[in-house]
Amino acid sequence: MRRHLMKRYLNLRKKQKLANYFEDNKEDIFDYIPPQQTNQIFTPKKVVKRMVDELEKENPNIFDDPTKTYIDLYMKSGLYIAELVKRLYNNESMRKQFPDDAARLKHILENQVYGFAPSAIIYRIATNFIFGPIGDNVSTKNFVQEDTTPYAKVGGKMQALIDSYFDK
Repeated sequence: MRRHLMKRYLNLRKKQKLANYFEDNKEDIFDYIPPQQTNQIFTPKKVVKRMVDELEKENPNIFDDPTKTYIDLYMKSGLYIAELVKRLYNNESMRKQFPDDAARLKHILENQVYGFAPSAIIYRIATNFIFGPIGDNVSTKNFVQEDTTPYAKVGGKMQALIDSYFDK
C-alpha cells in the first residue's frame, strides 16, 4: 500500500512538472500515455515545434499580429495550440502591445486560437493541457467538441462548421 501511494505521489509530481507548457521541458506529458487502440495518435512535441517553426519561416513576423487567428481542426492533445500560445505569448511585439502578462494570455486564448476535438475524452485532454497552467479566468469558448472529419470530406462544409461555432 505504501509503495502504491509513493508511486501515485511521484506520478502526480511528474504530471504537475510537465503540465506547464511555458517551461521548456525535455519530456512531454504525452510521452507517458500508452498507445491507444484507436486512431488517436498524439503528434510528438518535436514534430509540433517543427510545424510551428515552418509556419513562422513561411510567414515571418506572423506572431507579431494580435489579429491573426489559428485553428486546430482536429485536436488530439492540445500541443499544437499550446505551442502557438507559447510563441504568441513570448513574442516581443505582443509583449509591447499587451504588457500585462495575464491580459496578453487572455487575449491570445480568447481571440487568436481555436480548436475542434473529435470526442469528449480528447476534448478534456486537450483543454486540460491548454488551460491547465493558466487557471479559470480565461474562457474556453474557442474550443469545442466536434468531429470535423465528415465536414472535411464535403467541399465547403468545413468553413460552414467553423462559422457556425465562431463568429469571426
